[in-house]
Amino acid sequence: MKVVNLKQAILQAWKERWSDYQWAINMKRFFPRGATWDILNLAEALLEQAMIGPSPNPLILSYLKYAISSQMVSYSTVLTAISKFDDFSRDLCVQSLLEIMDMFCDRLSCHGKAEECIGLCRALMSALNWLLRCAAFYAEKVKETLEQAAAESQLKMCLERLGKMLGSTKNRALIHIAKLEETSSWSTVEQSLIKLGENLNSLGNSPLRSRAEDCISLIKSIPTMLSVHSEQLNKTGFPTVHAVVLLEGTMNLTGETQPLVEQLMMVKRMQRIPSPLFVLEIWKACFVGLIESPEGTEELKWTAFTFLKIPQVLVKLKKYPQGEKDFTEDVNCAFEFLLKLTPLLDKADQRCNCNCMDLLLQECSKQGLLSEANMDNLIDKRAADREHAPHLKSAENANIQPNPGLILRAEPTVTNILKTMDADHSKSPEGLLGVLGHMLSGKSLDLLLAAAAATGKLKSFARKFIKLNEFTKQINGESSKGASVRALLFDISFLMLCHVAQTYGSEVILSESSPAGEVPFFETWMLTCMPEEGKILNPDHPCFRPDSTKVESLVALLNNSSEMKLVQMKWHEACLSISAAILEILNAWENGVLTFESIQKITDNIKGKVCSMAVCAVAWLVAHVRMLGLDEREKSLQMIRQLATPLYGENTLQFYNERVVIMSSILEHMCADVLQQTATQIKFPSMGMDTIPYWNLLPPKKPIKEVLTSVFTKVLEKGWVDSHSIHIFDTLLHMGGVYWFCNNLVKELLKETRKEHTLRAVELLYAIFCLDMQQLTLTLLGHILPNLLTDSSKWHTLMDPPGKALAKLSVWCALSSYSSHNKGQASTRQKKRHREDIEDYISLFPLDDTQPSKLMRLLSSNEEDSNILSSPTDRSMSTSLSASQLHTVSMRDPLNRVLANLFLLISSILGAKTAGTHTQFVQWFMEECVDCLEQGSRGSILQFMPFTMVSELVKVSTMSSPKIVLAITDLSLPLGRRVAAKAIAAL
Repeated sequence: MKVVNLKQAILQAWKERWSDYQWAINMKRFFPRGATWDILNLAEALLEQAMIGPSPNPLILSYLKYAISSQMVSYSTVLTAISKFDDFSRDLCVQSLLEIMDMFCDRLSCHGKAEECIGLCRALMSALNWLLRCAAFYAEKVKETLEQAAAESQLKMCLERLGKMLGSTKNRALIHIAKLEETSSWSTVEQSLIKLGENLNSLGNSPLRSRAEDCISLIKSIPTMLSVHSEQLNKTGFPTVHAVVLLEGTMNLTGETQPLVEQLMMVKRMQRIPSPLFVLEIWKACFVGLIESPEGTEELKWTAFTFLKIPQVLVKLKKYPQGEKDFTEDVNCAFEFLLKLTPLLDKADQRCNCNCMDLLLQECSKQGLLSEANMDNLIDKRAADREHAPHLKSAENANIQPNPGLILRAEPTVTNILKTMDADHSKSPEGLLGVLGHMLSGKSLDLLLAAAAATGKLKSFARKFIKLNEFTKQINGESSKGASVRALLFDISFLMLCHVAQTYGSEVILSESSPAGEVPFFETWMLTCMPEEGKILNPDHPCFRPDSTKVESLVALLNNSSEMKLVQMKWHEACLSISAAILEILNAWENGVLTFESIQKITDNIKGKVCSMAVCAVAWLVAHVRMLGLDEREKSLQMIRQLATPLYGENTLQFYNERVVIMSSILEHMCADVLQQTATQIKFPSMGMDTIPYWNLLPPKKPIKEVLTSVFTKVLEKGWVDSHSIHIFDTLLHMGGVYWFCNNLVKELLKETRKEHTLRAVELLYAIFCLDMQQLTLTLLGHILPNLLTDSSKWHTLMDPPGKALAKLSVWCALSSYSSHNKGQASTRQKKRHREDIEDYISLFPLDDTQPSKLMRLLSSNEEDSNILSSPTDRSMSTSLSASQLHTVSMRDPLNRVLANLFLLISSILGAKTAGTHTQFVQWFMEECVDCLEQGSRGSILQFMPFTMVSELVKVSTMSSPKIVLAITDLSLPLGRRVAAKAIAAL
């Protein structure tokens, strides 16, 4: 009934010609009972009455304008009412509606409830659609010659209003929310856009047309308004990319390519690196790695990494959306830049003794990363450059085969060997032995392993050798020749597996989860008996004490016979029993039962036919020597010496020299730690094999904190991390532990006072943290930041620039850990490191909100601030409700828990009554989050931010922009859209 009365009231006002303020007073007298004008639909009723005739009724329109100015009606109801008018042929009516829009369209706001703000978003979108239909109507009318001038002026007015409406980022942000809230309405907007686009063709090239096209492109950009990031064009060096590539090449050749690709993409996005410079930096790092790598295995690993693995990484990078640009063009451009770095390329060519660039370009062309024409052009340019480098063609290098060529040839060989190994071993063991013997000669084995590691085939390679090793357990009535072939197959497979475990890490060999059968012999032996860096073995462990009858018969066999028997010999049993046998023999020697000559005969027997027994014996002796006092070690060490010296007799088995080379390298690795601790020297007959690379890096008498600061300072001065420093950092991380490492490096960062230095430090620290990103991030966000932010005596350290740099580092680490953690990709290198329990994250950050967590106790311990940071018991759920809880993210996970608590802390700092550098730090942290986020990365770290924090953030001057609000709220959730709409509408 009220509506009828409303209509009557308007008609009465018109009849009696009330002035606008008189009308307002009388209206309030008619409708006294707190009914809001929006519920009564006042705006719509006024418009309906005003638009009855061919031209609008000025008096009733003045009432509407008064109602808008005195805020009797909300902007959203006025916009909704306007968008219901569709008789565009009444030009004067349309003009008056456009004038009404002028009153407020450039300063829309709403300070009501979230529902009203969402209402404003919807109304704005329908007004946008109305303006588009209006423009389309007049663009159509321009075709008619009689109406042309009038239609053009109307169209101009419409386009002006469209431009004004869309010119404000705030309006576009509100439309963006409405689009997500009501997808159906957005599709009608898209249809209107198409219609307007079609009608524009009749306009020719007039300024109106270009204005309309600008409006159309602005509307089309609304859905992607967050993803536009500018690239850094003022920099050419990117130390993070460099260090990440160096780290992978030095420590993780066997790793999968996908995690590396994602990590590189993450860095590219966070640092906004242009594609060509990004690819250039990857190649630069590869060449530096090639030049720096120590001779021998490490050099082969780097060669395989550069020539086999990195092209595969680029192939995967090519699949990521590149925008309009073609990735092959970027690769070509990167190579063009690389050609300018002549000294780097010359040095690499000198080291590898070949034209590296030539081989790389061919490999990239094969993988479809370069077109033929570009490849030929680049090859010619490099060939011309090489003419001016005479030292590249010296005579002494002429007969050395270059590694890159060998590695590229080894790759197909790996596939062939894998096929050969798949055949039934029992059919022709001799043929198989021939293949294996060929693999052992020279550096073929290391070449093949490096090629297999770089192409991800090393695991299947190892599985095949484990299978072969298991096959040798089968003994059927065998001849002496068959027995020696079986012994050799066992020995070669055992030595190769040891060598792989030592060069590439034991996790390459372990099967994921073997079916409920028995664990293969080699896996059992490797896990329980093989000494590795950082693994302490107990020499009295039951694994070293097998069945005593087998041990006795083995001791008797070693002591009595002139040489080892081969027929019917169970090698795996002999290898497991040898440790106990050696103990018996040592005791007999210690007590004078056996003479040194007998010991020599026994050790000759052990190493004479199969080298694996010597390896197993030394493995136990190494564990045994660690437990002995200084004066008790002599005989054990002498025995190791005996076993390590090869035997040069006539009746050794085939391929003895090749096997001894591998054995020596295995023994050298095994004994390295013990020999260092006991200050003993044993000469291993390394025939051209390299010494252990990257071993024993720390200076003996310097405290590790000094080593850490001096290496970091050196790296910072240079501006990039070299592989030697990476290994020192890794050793220090092992030795000092995660908290010590992270805390001291953050202290170094906070000492820097120059802006460019702090930025470089962050780029390098992020790369160093890649050594164990997950654990270091937990420590940084869970321990170090909360301590800095809650202790007012430390706030001064968070000044700009070091504080801003720390905020950047924290965000980069959080984003990287969160994205890789969600995909469950910890690299093998990180799985291997034993986790120290810095402090149980569950007790640090408890699950339920009833018990105050340690963090919150820390927060409320500042006496004067106790009223700001109430304990979590009073903190109602609503204040800490975040998108992550609506997405039901598991809080049992330490990283999620640490992030959630960090955002609660940030939220409490923003709401606190005191401000300082810590408040500024929080602002930098949030700005960096917004900068690094890509559009559509739902479920990123910002989902842990409490919804209530949005309104606090908007109060900070630099954060009060609509784009930032859109970026920090999760718009996929209805609640997220309401929070965003409320914050933006109030700006």
